Amino acid sequence: MAFAQGSRSSLSYIVESTFGTTPAGNFTNLPFSTHSLNLTKDRVAGNDIQSDRMPRVDRHGNRQVSGDISVDLRDADYDDLLEAAMLNTWSTNVLKVGTTPKFFSIEDYAADIDQARLFTGVTVNTMGVSLAPNQMVTTTFGLVGKTMTIGGTQKTQDPASGAAPFDAYSGDLSIGNVGGASSVAIVTALDFTLTNGFAPTFVIGDDSAPSLEYGRAEVGGTLSAYFEDASLINRFLNETETEIEVSVGDGTNTMTFTFPRVKINSADVGVDGPTSRIVNLSFVALYDSTEGTNLKITRSA
Repeated sequence: MAFAQGSRSSLSYIVESTFGTTPAGNFTNLPFSTHSLNLTKDRVAGNDIQSDRMPRVDRHGNRQVSGDISVDLRDADYDDLLEAAMLNTWSTNVLKVGTTPKFFSIEDYAADIDQARLFTGVTVNTMGVSLAPNQMVTTTFGLVGKTMTIGGTQKTQDPASGAAPFDAYSGDLSIGNVGGASSVAIVTALDFTLTNGFAPTFVIGDDSAPSLEYGRAEVGGTLSAYFEDASLINRFLNETETEIEVSVGDGTNTMTFTFPRVKINSADVGVDGPTSRIVNLSFVALYDSTEGTNLKITRSA
């Protein structure tokens, strides 16, 4: 008897033209570190009171797909997922927040037992990016979708790009006034999350949603830096609108995340021991009229 192993697993995807319908064609292999994609169902229980105290009815209700895919960010392989997260398409290697959803069919295949779970009507609800010394640039795509089926035939896959993961050593980070950020070398970590507010729209007559609704593009994050002067704390005290830009790379390709207008909402400085003190900042990214977005992603040509 064989048990499915994580090391024999693969993810692949194809872009849907109709929500929830898997089109013909090859899927594309999707490199990943971990994932938690699953179908969940609500329970619908009967309300009758019985003298023996035991329930008689329990049924399955609304269904939806949810879960995370964690990856080491790299060139090319996640361009479609980034478009889905930003609700827009790349234009001259620039991606800004938009209003057009993008949906996928995603296959989770267990090669050692020849079983494939197919998730349909899937999109990116959240995207979290983490940068720190001595690690790859980790990205977690929080997904939501329509439904799932299971079968014994793997979809034909096109290979991934083979690009190397991005790291934080091959880039730069700049902070400054809006439109005038300059490079700094004191930042120890930067994490940010984009949240789209996707949710299923359930209706009478179907246990899976006919569509997904979405809300505002909320972008917020945290930044930690060595405490060397009052400049970062003053940005919090004076409510100074700030620009943050960070680039990452693999030695050949680069990707830059620009927050053209942020508000710093906290600046905490504790003493955790005898070593260097750290300033921990939280920020929210706001719409910038010059860039026309609150988050801009730029990839190398």
